[in-house]
Amino acid sequence: MAKFEADLPTDLIKMFEELNVDTQKMLEEMTQEGAKTVLANVKANVPQSFHSSGIMQCLKITRPYYTPSDGGRNTKVAFYGYFENKNGKKRYTVPAPLVCNLFEYGRSNSPYPRHPFMRKSFKKGQIEAAMMKVQDRYIKGD
Repeated sequence: MAKFEADLPTDLIKMFEELNVDTQKMLEEMTQEGAKTVLANVKANVPQSFHSSGIMQCLKITRPYYTPSDGGRNTKVAFYGYFENKNGKKRYTVPAPLVCNLFEYGRSNSPYPRHPFMRKSFKKGQIEAAMMKVQDRYIKGD
């Protein structure tokens, strides 16, 4: 029977032990940095009419949360709640996600063409780069 033994350097073992302790915190910070990147992209890509309305106050980042179905850590960037129209009357409150969905996908039976801004904001390379910066900071021990 063949037998193999390998000795890892102690500094490498120490680094793995530290990463094991801080993994959940690191994953939460990684998802937050990725969400901040997406938030900046969304703010840059929204239609010009959004800037003059109160809908931008509905754009939020959630805190990191645990998903039991897959054991992952997630952070959402989305429009939440209601906003008032520019007249400021309460009876004209509109769900922010509904308006954003209308701009994102448009409607087939009305003069609202689609203006996708959310899908354009999720740039995989940028998000991964922001997340890798956090990971590198944890690995290097800064």
